[in-house]
Amino acid sequence: MSDNGSVDYYEVLQVSANAEPDTIHRIYRLLAQRFHPDNQESGDADRFHQIHEAYTVLSDPERRAKYDIVYHRVRQDRWRLVSSGAQAENDFEIEQIGRLTLLEALYTRRRMEPTAPSLMMSDLETLIGRPREHLDFTVWYLAQKKYVMRDDQARLQITADGVEHLEQNYRSNLQQRRLKAPEDA
Repeated sequence: MSDNGSVDYYEVLQVSANAEPDTIHRIYRLLAQRFHPDNQESGDADRFHQIHEAYTVLSDPERRAKYDIVYHRVRQDRWRLVSSGAQAENDFEIEQIGRLTLLEALYTRRRMEPTAPSLMMSDLETLIGRPREHLDFTVWYLAQKKYVMRDDQARLQITADGVEHLEQNYRSNLQQRRLKAPEDA
């Protein structure tokens, strides 16, 4: 949720929205060192740029206060939108469809990008159309069943058990698909 609402700076720095300035500074230094482009082992210029941008906003009290207003408004709006839609259907069915949809997104990512098979939570939020607060339970359940796992950077990826589960339950998900195939241009 940057100024245009697209990047969650707290997620980028992997800190709570309640994190103290000292914590933000300490985490920034660790992440910046890890992802600095000069780091031969784990350097990532794009990730470093995101981390620096997040730190620039969250370390400045005035800019953080302005950011927090938007951040909390967006979070409240997400809850309102999801909870109003959830009343129309059975919550258990919504959760089951959500699990299969999340697995489908990770399955597709693994097939299309075998060398980078994982997705960040923010990517899954966008793909699935559910806020992180509602994905947390889904991810917890799938991780407990060993259908998904987190990589070293806390991104999610599907496991072999997850692939089998999705393939066995694909027909039921196909009838209520939430991920739409891209239209041909």
